[in-house]
Amino acid sequence: MSTKGWRGTRATSIGLLTAVSVAALAACTPTGSGASSTSTTTASVSTELTTDDVVLNVYLETNFQEAFKTLAAEFTKEYPNVTFEFQSDTFANLAQNATKIISSPDAPDIMRYPTVSQAAQDGILTNLDTYAAAYGWDDWPQGTLNQVRVKSDGSRGEGGSLYALGIGYSVTGVFYNEALAEKAGITSVPTTLEEFEADLAKAKAAGEVPIMVGNQDYNGAFPLQAVQNQLEGLDSLKSWLYDSADATYQLDSSVEAATTIQDWATQGYFPDDVNAIDYATSVGRFAQGEGVFMINGDWSAAAFDAANAGGYGFFLFPGETESSAHVAMAAPSTYVIPSSAADPGTAAYFLNWVHTNTQARQIVLDITGSSPGGPADLAAPTPKEGTLAVDTVAAATQLAEDDGAIDFLGNATPGILTSTLGPNLQLLLTNRMTPDDFVSSVQKAYDTELGR
Repeated sequence: MSTKGWRGTRATSIGLLTAVSVAALAACTPTGSGASSTSTTTASVSTELTTDDVVLNVYLETNFQEAFKTLAAEFTKEYPNVTFEFQSDTFANLAQNATKIISSPDAPDIMRYPTVSQAAQDGILTNLDTYAAAYGWDDWPQGTLNQVRVKSDGSRGEGGSLYALGIGYSVTGVFYNEALAEKAGITSVPTTLEEFEADLAKAKAAGEVPIMVGNQDYNGAFPLQAVQNQLEGLDSLKSWLYDSADATYQLDSSVEAATTIQDWATQGYFPDDVNAIDYATSVGRFAQGEGVFMINGDWSAAAFDAANAGGYGFFLFPGETESSAHVAMAAPSTYVIPSSAADPGTAAYFLNWVHTNTQARQIVLDITGSSPGGPADLAAPTPKEGTLAVDTVAAATQLAEDDGAIDFLGNATPGILTSTLGPNLQLLLTNRMTPDDFVSSVQKAYDTELGR
């Protein structure tokens, strides 16, 4: 185990942030002039912003409007000829109605849209390949962008055409309550999966809930995948996530991960009422001091800072050995340009500006808590001192350096999480389903949904 304490590890994270200039975090162009100001033309796509008056119509998710609207205001301040009009709806309604909205004659110019595969095949999204070539998006770190690349057969991943970009690129890891960890005798960040399990045992022995998680709405998938990401067979798991032909979830790593978290549940490492806790409640209970660890994403950092500033830390889930490359669920908050959008060129210019302009990148970090993405050779925005963003940005930088981003299990198909993966996780964690049966049930539902 590392001899560095919690505080020592966090200081190292700050050093990493200043020393490493990588990937999903980057950005440092002169304030007020992003890389998007350069004018070139590739395959009939210009990277010069129009001088005409333009109104971009944007369709947002109701609970996540602040970052986009702040970015839009900053963009209009710099480019007064471009203004924005907004509509919004809940995530559930977007999921239900997005296809109709995108395919309408008056489709928005930019829309929050999480699942691109079918819409790309249906031809209702703008293929962004020419914009990617013109702006250099193909030269950015591709770990998260591969999640929104779609091939001709509908599978996702490297080699497919690009159909979306993110406004914020999330990273998942392990939040910890410093006071409870120290009470349990846990004085350093675990550097291996074995050390992490030893810390769970210490937390349980100290009378604390080792891992706060709510599985009423299936967030048990986070610890499940956090374990599986560290095991052999990662390429096979990615193939399954990206719907590759003949891909299967019936992997040794799937059974091992399911067995591991079932054992954790049996040993009392999760709350007794884990299946009765929804995600929002689990975040609230952790913020109120229940649970030593929580496997979650950087989007929750602000909530924990608000509850107990300086009382929490964050680290990437450890691998099987100290030298293992880090692997973690990380995904863009995806936005698409419908194929019938009135002004796709201006929309693409705006999305490029979000990734390359210094002020825009800072806004993304400050409001979403997530990395802004963009070119690997640009410096990261500066997190506010004393906030969890110091840890989450450093973690995302490290993940980008290791090229360890992987999509979420629940994104393998539109219905897999709610139809099978989630409900059967509830059975798995209460010993009403074996790990082997859990894995085979997920694969059966996957094949059915994809018509295989």
